[in-house]
Amino acid sequence: MYGRSLISRNGSFRPEHLGQNALAMIGNLCFTFFVIGVLIFTIIAATYEPEDPLFHPSTKITTFLTSNSNATFKSDNSVVKTGEDFMASNQTAFATFLNITDVDNAVVGAETELASSETHDCSGKVDDPINCRDPEVFHLLMRAAIEKFKDMHFYRFGKPVSGNNDSSCHMAWRFRPKEGKAAAFYKDYRSFSIVRSENCTLSVVGIGDYHSGGNARKRKRKGKDKEKDKEGFEKVPVKMEENTIALPEVGEIVNDALPVVESEGSFSHGNYLIYSGGGDRCKSMHQYLWSFMCMLGEAQYLNRTLVMDLSVCLSKIYTSSGSDEEGKDFRFYFDFEHLKDSASVLDQTQFWSDWSKWQQKDGLSLHLVEDFRVTPMKLAGVKDTLIMRKFGSVEPDNYWYRVCEGETESVIQRPWHMIWKSRRLLDVASAIASRMNWDFDAVHVERGEKARNKELWPNLDKDTSPEALLATLQDKIEDGRNLYVATNEPDTSFFDPLKDKYSTHILDEYKDLWDGNSDWYAEMTKLNNGSPVEFDGYMRISVDTEVFLRGKKQIETFNDLTNDCKDGINTCSSQLVGT
Repeated sequence: MYGRSLISRNGSFRPEHLGQNALAMIGNLCFTFFVIGVLIFTIIAATYEPEDPLFHPSTKITTFLTSNSNATFKSDNSVVKTGEDFMASNQTAFATFLNITDVDNAVVGAETELASSETHDCSGKVDDPINCRDPEVFHLLMRAAIEKFKDMHFYRFGKPVSGNNDSSCHMAWRFRPKEGKAAAFYKDYRSFSIVRSENCTLSVVGIGDYHSGGNARKRKRKGKDKEKDKEGFEKVPVKMEENTIALPEVGEIVNDALPVVESEGSFSHGNYLIYSGGGDRCKSMHQYLWSFMCMLGEAQYLNRTLVMDLSVCLSKIYTSSGSDEEGKDFRFYFDFEHLKDSASVLDQTQFWSDWSKWQQKDGLSLHLVEDFRVTPMKLAGVKDTLIMRKFGSVEPDNYWYRVCEGETESVIQRPWHMIWKSRRLLDVASAIASRMNWDFDAVHVERGEKARNKELWPNLDKDTSPEALLATLQDKIEDGRNLYVATNEPDTSFFDPLKDKYSTHILDEYKDLWDGNSDWYAEMTKLNNGSPVEFDGYMRISVDTEVFLRGKKQIETFNDLTNDCKDGINTCSSQLVGT
């Protein structure tokens, strides 16, 4: 009775109404799901941020470096890409190279004038010292260089200077390899041996090795003194592109001295940004630079001087000891001269010294930020002298690059054009390429741990064996060619079978370029306050990669030598997205 009376009170549950009720309920559920879907789509659309547009020129680095929600990085012992890797070639500047005709035409007038005013009597003068400032000598050396180095484009010759003896002259020039892919210029300076015949004819009988003409190496001048650098010979473009970006000039003397604040007044009127603590230390170079560029980007956005710690902890993935190594210097790996020319930066040690002297006296204030979720946009109105971001000890929230995630990602642009690789390391790579006359092909052979791990890379060991390499390269590289092998294979004799077919070269052949008698060693020791600097694992990778990239043909391990995936089995689809 109770159940019947309840049903009778609600007529809508009568059998004849059940079909209508079911349809109404289904309609309500569909509408609910539709509303929920619209809300989800609206939230995604509102919170989605595009990738950093500065990475569009290289999808590989975008794929690897774009931050993920869990803010973690894979350990990667490859060389990190920097600003010059993203540069488009300045075709106007590169097209204005010199040739024999340009040199001959430039000196015709001078030679005619000399011929009419001088008689060529060399009696008793054959062994007199060569006058390296003589226009005839300048013409002779330029012509000899162009004829000798046929795989180079020359852009400027500096005036010769006296060499190490009476019959030698030193001359510098700016050049690029004819088939060069990097957006950069290179500088070389060499020794020329000259003889004078009995009829006064001068001849070049020998040209020294790369950087053998040290007397012609001059520091690049700036400001008013820059006019003195125009002494020499070059072909100026008819019309230079507007707003041209500066290009690296590998081989120039590097001036990476620390910037100094001029006065108490200039320091007190400045605005500064510093990052303190965090978990990026001793991580891979990729993570270090990704975080550093976030910090630099924020400083640029806030129009503040970046106070940076030049000390670097090198991750164990790059060290021979297998342990993280402190005591490294930012300037070992990156071009600090270019950075300080491009942005306002100060060394942290110098900054704190000045701060302690003038902070109380001048009433300088500090604004402390301890949450990475406080965006740079919220700090734009801060008037304090110093903004300090202090990071805790809990990873991954203490990674510097977390600052540039979320809504900040579309606002803070990482200024990649401000960071270049160390020109000292690039010069080592250029010296190696020069010893092969810039006429070589290159193959990258990755082995090491990947070749031993058959689960993730089942074919790599077999596909990179000497026999397999010979079979693969026979259709790609001509017999007898200079072949540079960039590799992480520790056994240097592993590639000996390739020597029967190619003139094979590996990095360890060129140890004299960084040993105790090298220019690199001397400059680095001076930079490191008299303490020797080890040519460490990251430097090896950097130079090895740069030489590989200078090869006329470049054969990669993955895709060219093996069908295994770079990141392990079943990852080739994601790998293709980034290639």
